[in-house]
Amino acid sequence: MAALSELRQQITALEDQIADQLAAHPDAAIFTSLPRSGTVRAARLLAEIGDARGRFPTPESLACLAGAAPSTKQSGKVKVVTFRWAVDKQLRGAVIDFAGDSHRANPWAADLYQLARDRGHDHPHAVRILARAWIHIIWRCWQDQQPYDPTKHRALQRLQNPAA
Repeated sequence: MAALSELRQQITALEDQIADQLAAHPDAAIFTSLPRSGTVRAARLLAEIGDARGRFPTPESLACLAGAAPSTKQSGKVKVVTFRWAVDKQLRGAVIDFAGDSHRANPWAADLYQLARDRGHDHPHAVRILARAWIHIIWRCWQDQQPYDPTKHRALQRLQNPAA
C-alpha cells in the first residue's frame, strides 16, 4: 500500500509540473479549450503538434503526419485506399486519444462518430474519421491563435439549431 501511495504522489507531482509548463506556454488556451482535453491531454497535443506553425502549411499536412488521413495508391485503373502506416506515431496517439474521447462531450463529434459507425466503420476507423475533422478545427484555431469556441463552430451550431 505504501508503494501505491508513493506512486500516486509522484503522479500528482508530474501532473502539477505538466500543468505549470502548459500554463506558461502561449498556445495553452488553444489546446485547453478543446472538449475533454484536460491538462495532460492538452499538453500532449501541444507537445506533439508544437508551435512551429510553418511546419504544417495546411490541415491536411497535419492530418497525414498524424495518420488521420487515408493513404491512396493508384496504378493504372486500380485505386486502393488504405490505413496510413508511415506516420508520427506519438502525434497519432495524441490526436486519436483526444478524438476518441471528444465524442462524449461534443454533440457534433458524437454525431460525426455515429455517422461513421452507421456507415459500417469499426470504432478505430470512426475515431480516425473524427480525428481528421478535429485536426481541421485544431489547425484553424492554432493558425489563428484563437481558442476553440463552440459558438463559432458552424457544424456544431447547425446540429444544435437545425431551424436556424
